[in-house]
Amino acid sequence: MRVIVFFDLPVVTEKNRRDYRVFRKFLIQSGFLMMQESVYCKLAQNGAVAERIVEALRKNKPAEGLVQVLRITEKQYSKIEFIVGQSNTCVLDTDARLVVI
Repeated sequence: MRVIVFFDLPVVTEKNRRDYRVFRKFLIQSGFLMMQESVYCKLAQNGAVAERIVEALRKNKPAEGLVQVLRITEKQYSKIEFIVGQSNTCVLDTDARLVVI
């Protein structure tokens, strides 16, 4: 599964900018990869793991703005079509990087 986070946060005041930086840093430290500005994606092994990821997002959400989460399967994610631009191939973001212990 993939968990995709879309967000639109205000950056008018200093507190807004700080909240934006803290939320973005949380996403990166949690293993999310940036797909494009304000759109981040993370691989989840199954629905239960995806739910824990969403719960962590709820706990670390900023006070203001819009944050949306979409959960999709790998099959759905693989059908992304690039109309303009191309995929960043230097980032391994498939389940091939999954390590089973």
